[in-house]
Amino acid sequence: MTYSVEKTEHYALIQIEENKFDKSITAEVEKQIVVLYREGFMNMILDFSKVLEIDESGLSLLRKATKVCRSEHGLFIVCTKDDDILDLIDGEKIPEIVLLPTVDEGIDAVFMNDLENDFREEEDDEFDLGEENGFTEGKF
Repeated sequence: MTYSVEKTEHYALIQIEENKFDKSITAEVEKQIVVLYREGFMNMILDFSKVLEIDESGLSLLRKATKVCRSEHGLFIVCTKDDDILDLIDGEKIPEIVLLPTVDEGIDAVFMNDLENDFREEEDDEFDLGEENGFTEGKF
């Protein structure tokens, strides 16, 4: 199986260099995703630009990887322009998977998601009433 992994501060990019994403390669990619997760990568981009076929094991892996990334407020993004692959993945109704045409758009989505997460954290802090100063939500 041919694939490559590029790691940055904000995401990991897995580029699949095969035409088929099937059981012959999904086990190896799954191991790589687990390693990336353990290293702290919550945003992963899977470049499917060369993939023309995907089987049930591939779809199952996409489902699992999406769930893992979303549990940590990250994104799992699949990048492809192939209409058949897009239709197949879309038909699986995988909750919160992100499908985009290019890796560049995937990278932009990661940065937007990180900004949204930062904004949510600031918003949570902003509405702290200062319980240490005697303010409690029940009084208001």
